[in-house]
Amino acid sequence: MSETVLITGGAGFIGRFVADELLRRGHKVRVLDALIEQVHGEVDGSAMLNAEAELIRGDVRDGDAVARALNGVDSVVHLAAEVGVGQSMYEVERYTSTNDVGTAVLFEKLIAHPVRRVVTASSMSIYGEGLYRDADGRLVEDAERHGLKDGLSNWEPVDKQGRPLSPVATAEWKRPNLSSIYALNKYVQERTTHIMAAPYGMEGVCLRLFNVYGPGQALSNPYTGVLAIFASRLLNGQRPMIFEDGEQRRDFVHATDVARAFADALALPAAAGGTFNIGSGQDRSVTDVARELARAMGKNDCEPEIVGKARIGDIRHCFCDTGLAAEKLGFRATQDFGEGLAELAEWVAEQKATDNVAKMRAELEQRGLVA
Repeated sequence: MSETVLITGGAGFIGRFVADELLRRGHKVRVLDALIEQVHGEVDGSAMLNAEAELIRGDVRDGDAVARALNGVDSVVHLAAEVGVGQSMYEVERYTSTNDVGTAVLFEKLIAHPVRRVVTASSMSIYGEGLYRDADGRLVEDAERHGLKDGLSNWEPVDKQGRPLSPVATAEWKRPNLSSIYALNKYVQERTTHIMAAPYGMEGVCLRLFNVYGPGQALSNPYTGVLAIFASRLLNGQRPMIFEDGEQRRDFVHATDVARAFADALALPAAAGGTFNIGSGQDRSVTDVARELARAMGKNDCEPEIVGKARIGDIRHCFCDTGLAAEKLGFRATQDFGEGLAELAEWVAEQKATDNVAKMRAELEQRGLVA
């Protein structure tokens, strides 16, 4: 059934892929986006947005703009957010205002203009540390790292007896462990969606996205996805900068797969009321990923720079258990990682980017957020 879908933040990296997928499926797409400088300074989302999508420039915190955008809409994909763990730890008001207040404004306006379904983008960051298994085979939900300091001896979480824990794929049932303002914001967005949808006759769905990558990311934004940050460094002849020892493990999922997940989450009856992990189901170390991207970009001599320090709010390991999304949404990522990196490298080669990573690191260090 064809619908008119509003995508908040739809001119951003993920939003443009979602717009393309929904248009391909025969829907009409309207986009509400503030086109903020940090995200759109060098990657013009409005120019890259599918010409068939209607663009309204406006802030999700502006009730009048949101009400206009909702007029005649059948369903909503809510992506509008400030993104970045590190920056959220000192731009607290900005992140909380856009992410939490913006979501509140959206749902307040939805009271007068209810839609069939709202699908909200959440994040793997809400888990904090991922799921672990201890030496006795028990699952550990609340793994923590204590006393981080310079050096490579104590990055890994341990149990109460000091024994190392083994990371395993993180499932949706794991309790949140909110270790940054960004993680807190995303969890508030989740809960707001589920609390507000049903009483007003709507269906709410939340997708916890793991590390999304692909062409079109904001290369000059040092708080965006790690692959875009690495690509910007490599494009400028700099080594990718990796905090800690580089052995952190993550799940990287291509934006085309993520767009399919959003489109299916809008359509499938089984999705209603659910919260789902969206990832590839494969984990990789951050160092291996940096090296693979360097090879794809023809920068084989650019070995990663291992900082040997931790950022406050970062976690060690978190990668995706995709079982629930497979069961309820039929979702499985299909993009080959090597092919995805080659596509990203080809796009990056045609771009210009300002490398702001050193500036980001300095800002964090000045505030005591690097240990």
